[in-house]
Amino acid sequence: GIYFDTDSAAIKTESEPALKVIAEILKLDNSIKVYLVGHTDMTGTLEHNMDLSKRRAESVVQELVSKYGISSSRLKAKGAGPLSPVATNQSEEGRKLNRRVELVEML
Repeated sequence: GIYFDTDSAAIKTESEPALKVIAEILKLDNSIKVYLVGHTDMTGTLEHNMDLSKRRAESVVQELVSKYGISSSRLKAKGAGPLSPVATNQSEEGRKLNRRVELVEML
């Protein structure tokens, strides 16, 4: 539920409910550490999308730290670019779903 416009690392306002849930989960258990993994659609070059996906993940880290008080030591931003789509990149609806950030628990 964390989404972005094409070629943007600015978090869309409809992502706020997901951010709140993530923050609540992290506040319930201070031992949880996560990678925030940014993703893009296939628009643009691979190099550009790899950078953009990392900036998206960094935006979410910054939001969780500044707005919700989560310690930055528990969050690491990574970028996967367009390499792990959840939908087709042949339609705008699919590309929209591919512009996202996912959480992966660190062990």
